Amino acid sequence: MRDRIRPLCWAMVLGTQLSIGMAHAQDPKFVYGTPAPDIEKAVWKASAQAGLILATGNANNLTLSGGAALSRVDSRNKIALDVNAAYGRATNYIANDKNGDQLLSGPDEIDTSTQTNSKMWNVKLRYDRFFSKNNLGYLSVLIAGNEPAGKLVYGGAQVGYSRQLIKTERHELLAELGYDFTFELYPGATTPDRLMIHSLRVFLGHHLTLSKDTALVTGIEGLFNMNPESAPGFDTEVSPFQDTRINFKTALSTTLYKNLSFRFSFTARFDNVPAPRPPLPIPYAAGFTPLAEKLDTMSEAALVVNFL
Repeated sequence: MRDRIRPLCWAMVLGTQLSIGMAHAQDPKFVYGTPAPDIEKAVWKASAQAGLILATGNANNLTLSGGAALSRVDSRNKIALDVNAAYGRATNYIANDKNGDQLLSGPDEIDTSTQTNSKMWNVKLRYDRFFSKNNLGYLSVLIAGNEPAGKLVYGGAQVGYSRQLIKTERHELLAELGYDFTFELYPGATTPDRLMIHSLRVFLGHHLTLSKDTALVTGIEGLFNMNPESAPGFDTEVSPFQDTRINFKTALSTTLYKNLSFRFSFTARFDNVPAPRPPLPIPYAAGFTPLAEKLDTMSEAALVVNFL
């Protein structure tokens, strides 16, 4: 019992959720289905998580985050809904050389600037149809936003085939192949102000059961554009398979007490054709379109409450 209480106390001190980094690439879409379970009636599952990070004094920032998941599984079908959001603001000290002597002579020449450093949300819905124990078809839709990454709204749909390659007491390996459609809408006076991407999707997922209460889930997804694109910030047309996006995620979950779990995850997102950065108070010069970074990572620690 002491071994369970100790990580619970540590997790509560840490906070219900800690996020490092900001997602600018497309959020990974590797929610995958479990092959047809041997059940007679539908099984419902629901969970929620929430987080708060607050720092004051020399460092001033506030980040709020939350999420919820709902799923229904029967012997032939699975429907899963996932909702997540995060919002954060940070205050930094900036120089204000009022007299122009290139020196800061007093506290009145030190100002503060508060900016939004995280504003992300997404809603994902996926349907799986089990054809047999090891084979299924899937259809999913996504709508999301990430303004600091330059994406006012983005989303799309996926359809494809999924197969369970390995299933043992400890290991489950799943592979998926399909089609992905993604649209991106950009804020500000970006030309073009939107992008449509038709892609080949490849996914590989592994579920490792470490113990009765602990599991490690890892997934990697590749999206490879099949159509040429006129992307903002690029002088020439983006050719097929140039707009490659790779999404990787691994998550370790362990049960702390009854319906309360602790989860730590790491996500890496690579976008070879990133979105343009959002507008700043001073406009960009004509012909200059700065782009977001290609690689983005995020680490997260969270407490998860399972209701069903």
